[in-house]
Amino acid sequence: MLEKLVKDSKALEKAIAGEELSYDDGMELMSYDNLYMLGAAADLVRQNRVGNKVTFVASYYLNYTNVCAASCQMCAFYRKGNESDAYTLSAKDIASRIAIAKEMGATEVHIVGGFHPELPIEYYEEMFRTIKSAHPEMHIKALTAAEVFFIGRLTKNSVKEVLTRFKAAGLDTMPGGGAELFHPDIRNQIVRGKCSGQEWLDTIEQAHNLGIKSNATMLFGHIEKPEHIVDHLVKLREVQKRTKGFLTLIPLKFSLDNTELEKKGLVTAESPSTYDLKITAISRLMLANQLDNISVYWVALGKKLAQVALTYGGNDLVGTAFSEEIYKATGKGTHSSVLELANMVKEIGREPAQRDTYFNILKMF
Repeated sequence: MLEKLVKDSKALEKAIAGEELSYDDGMELMSYDNLYMLGAAADLVRQNRVGNKVTFVASYYLNYTNVCAASCQMCAFYRKGNESDAYTLSAKDIASRIAIAKEMGATEVHIVGGFHPELPIEYYEEMFRTIKSAHPEMHIKALTAAEVFFIGRLTKNSVKEVLTRFKAAGLDTMPGGGAELFHPDIRNQIVRGKCSGQEWLDTIEQAHNLGIKSNATMLFGHIEKPEHIVDHLVKLREVQKRTKGFLTLIPLKFSLDNTELEKKGLVTAESPSTYDLKITAISRLMLANQLDNISVYWVALGKKLAQVALTYGGNDLVGTAFSEEIYKATGKGTHSSVLELANMVKEIGREPAQRDTYFNILKMF
């Protein structure tokens, strides 16, 4: 039935037939104005690929520092180091935070921070060893590719050496942050003092080749153009073809408040819900044959829109986001319990499942 209804879009016909979409197909979908059909096609592809389960992980967010040598226009979290609210956690601080995470039922700790200009590589190794020595079962998902690249440059070590040492100290997987958008025309407008898009891709590919799997992200809803979105998805797909190292893509909605883009008047309003749903759907369709999971980050979208996004190709809610700080800096941070996320899924008639970081199912509800 759906195949007959999408005769006005060759890209959607290809997607429903299970064919890989080209860059031009992606551009066609970005301009396609029938949002309902776009969502229906993405939902069909999602169902064929992963079924009706909606997964989530019990995760605890730990930001080891907000001191950052970069000063990205889209970030409200960073501090330069002399502000009253600038901080860097000690190993003792981190140990106490992980004990709290354990009590809350977290199975993974999600660790990211700023590009601290003075921390040695041993700081990170001690952090990982401290966590693993006290809680060997806790999964450490830590440091974006952008952070790893920065640490390598700062400490005069190769990316491979940094990753090898971190893995030996207890690093399990990596989050997908720092990707933003890869195309230099847009990246240079939203990123300052951070690795290039190609350097991010090269770093994450080295991680995958060392057996360190990761997430991937894509920041949308600011000043990007359609070609920047499609370019980003195609580049992620090419890495995934070579490594099979990405666990999920998390499209991240840009949050406006307290950012330089807002203060300069470059972005005056956040993206509409229709655009958010379009990005979710196109992410599913462009990556369909290479990546099972498209995550809906409810912290950024809000719970009601996140439920809708789950019918536009999404199959994962990321996690509980205990102690989330990045979006909190824009006034949006919050967290949910496992049961609250399960109820969100039940309300839309899907099957809630708690997972581990590798998307192995731990519990059905």
